[in-house]
Amino acid sequence: MTALAPIREPASTAASGPPESRGIRRDGVKLMVAEGEAPIAHTVFSRLGEWLRPGDLLVVNVSATMPASLDGHTAAGEPIRLHLSAPIGGDLWTVEPRRPQGIGSTRMTDHGGGTVTLAAGAAAHLLTPDSRSPRLWVTRMIDTGDPLAFLQRHGEPIRYSHTAAAWPLEAYQNVYARTPGSAEMPSAGRPFTTRLLTTLMAGGVFVAPLILHAGVASFEDGERPDVERYDVSEATAGIVNHVKGAGGRVIAVGTTSVRALETLTDSRGVVHPGSGSTDLVIGPQRGTRVVDGLITGWHDAGASHLDLVAAVAGQATVERCYRDADEYGYQRHEFGDSLLVLRDQTSVGSGNQRNASADSGRDAALSPLDHADSRMRRASAK
Repeated sequence: MTALAPIREPASTAASGPPESRGIRRDGVKLMVAEGEAPIAHTVFSRLGEWLRPGDLLVVNVSATMPASLDGHTAAGEPIRLHLSAPIGGDLWTVEPRRPQGIGSTRMTDHGGGTVTLAAGAAAHLLTPDSRSPRLWVTRMIDTGDPLAFLQRHGEPIRYSHTAAAWPLEAYQNVYARTPGSAEMPSAGRPFTTRLLTTLMAGGVFVAPLILHAGVASFEDGERPDVERYDVSEATAGIVNHVKGAGGRVIAVGTTSVRALETLTDSRGVVHPGSGSTDLVIGPQRGTRVVDGLITGWHDAGASHLDLVAAVAGQATVERCYRDADEYGYQRHEFGDSLLVLRDQTSVGSGNQRNASADSGRDAALSPLDHADSRMRRASAK
């Protein structure tokens, strides 16, 4: 994996809290729009519909954020904060040990493993560093019982030093979040409101859910993202294939949605339903097979997320966007501003073509409102 060296994160400040804390609605954050070589547009997220067409499809990640941060003490009595990233199997998890620093924490580079004492007599035994990232440890959780229930009782949302206050878990949830499992919020979807989604669907835009439980997002240059769990239903795969066959655009909300979709897309550009775990890393050389556009936030320099954005939009477009983000003061991180990149449809290569029939998505012939509502109800029932 080669990061895009010319791209750096916007020089403007990181958003220190939810826009609501600044008197701005969720959908009142800035939105930059870039499509191929066309001039970049600057607007607000509530006007997203002006850049979408009837028959387009938004794919949203309905994974809900867990309170995945646990405070504890090492055997030497040193305070430590554990960020639980993803379950491996049984009582094993990938975990990032960090040094508490006020609301946030800093990377703990000198941790040598061993047992961490947690609340309620529980413990975590850090066994060995994970092969994908030196900051992750394969960890055995001891006497925690059901991990999700333990986190609900004793955990806090993962927070970093750029946040100005200990915002509650609700601040780290998307309005359509349904299934707990993400260590950190799939934050590209945070600016959506129920009203905006309803307006988009009434205008002919489809919405389909999938699940990808996001791991910790604190990786640095050259580090691979954690293995993440996904679930793409038959109905969602069907509507994606239908939209592509009908000439519509598939626009992923967040890099997590891209990762899940592309994991299940074959070389013909056909999406198949499925669930499991993925270690797929997407960059410009691979490109995307089914995704035509992406709504995302502003990522740190060298992060693999940037490679994924460039896989959709092209490196030159992403570089232009990040230069404009500097000039116009776009805010970064989970509470920050947004970017919509749309593939230039006149230069789509074979990596984004498909030959399957639109018949693979016959049930998608419902109206956008009916279809999205039925999909959401099905996701909620899982």
